[in-house]
Amino acid sequence: MDDLVAEIRAFNRFYTGVIGVLDQGFLGTPYSLTEVRVLFELNLRERMEAGELRRLLGLDAGYLSRMLTRFEADGLAVRERSAADGRRQVIGLTEEGRTAFAALDERSAAQVRGLLDGVTEEDLRRLVAGMAVVREVLGPAPDRGGPYVIRPLRAGDLGWTVYRHGVLYASEYGWGTEFEALVAGIAADYGRRHDPRREAGWIAEVDGERAGSVFCVREDDQTARLRLLLVEPSARGRGIGRRLVDECLRFAEEAGYRRITLWTRDVLTGARRIYRAAGFELVREEPGEGFTEEVWARDLRKGGARDGTLSRGTGR
Repeated sequence: MDDLVAEIRAFNRFYTGVIGVLDQGFLGTPYSLTEVRVLFELNLRERMEAGELRRLLGLDAGYLSRMLTRFEADGLAVRERSAADGRRQVIGLTEEGRTAFAALDERSAAQVRGLLDGVTEEDLRRLVAGMAVVREVLGPAPDRGGPYVIRPLRAGDLGWTVYRHGVLYASEYGWGTEFEALVAGIAADYGRRHDPRREAGWIAEVDGERAGSVFCVREDDQTARLRLLLVEPSARGRGIGRRLVDECLRFAEEAGYRRITLWTRDVLTGARRIYRAAGFELVREEPGEGFTEEVWARDLRKGGARDGTLSRGTGR
C-alpha cells in the first residue's frame, strides 16, 4: 500500500506542475485555482446561494466570504439578501464577471490544446481512457439504477470476453493463465464452428462500454449449456447478470432444447445466487484446488417471446 500511495502522490505533484496549480496566479491571472473554480460554478447559474456554493465545493465559510468580497471589489460579482429568506445570501456574476470568466475559460482550453499538441491519436485514446478510470475509481459511487443494453455479439467481443475473464478472475480469485486458456478455448470453439440457429452470445453494455457477457452453446441435441457469464465489478448491482441469464434461457427454449446446464465453482457466490434464482439446481460436485467444481441444471419450458435484437433494462 505504501508504494501505491507514493505513486499517486508522485502523479499529483507531476500533474499540478503541468497545469500550473502551483503558480502564483492560475493561467497568469491574479486569481487562484480555487477562485477560478468558484467563478466557474457561478457562471453556470444566474444566481446561487452562498451556502449551496460552500457545500458544493467544500469551502470554509470565512474563506468563501473573503473571496466573494474580492470579487465584488473587482466588479465580478454581486451579493444580495435572498427574497425567500433574509438570512441567506444570493450571489451572481456581473456582466463584467461573465466576460472575465469567458476569457479565463478560453485561456484554459488553449492550455489543454497546447498540452495535447503532437500527441498521437492512439495516445489520446489511452489518456482519455485513463482519466475515465480515475473518475470511476475515486469518484462517488455510481448510480446502480441506470440503463444498460443487452445485445448480440459483434467483432471484437470474443477477444474482450477472454481478456476480461483472465484479468478479473486473476484479480479476484488468483486464477492464472490456465483458467484464461480454458476461457480462450471456449471462445475459440464458439467462433470457429457455432451454429447460429442453436448457439448465441450476448454482451451487456453500460454507457456504450462492454460490461458483461454470456453464451448459450450446444451440449447435445436436447441439452444447451450456459457459459462465460461475467459482469464487470463497476456494473454489478443493476440486475445485469440475471438479465443475461434470462436471455440465454429464452434462446435455449426457442432453439428447441429441453434442458440447460452450466459449470461453475462454489466460490462464485454471486453467480450461484443468480443461477438459483433462475431455477437452476446443483446436480454434481467435484473437488478442485481451493474450490469445488459444480454442475447446475434445469429443465426448459417451450415458449417465451424473443426478438433476437436488443434488450434494454434499467437494473430495477
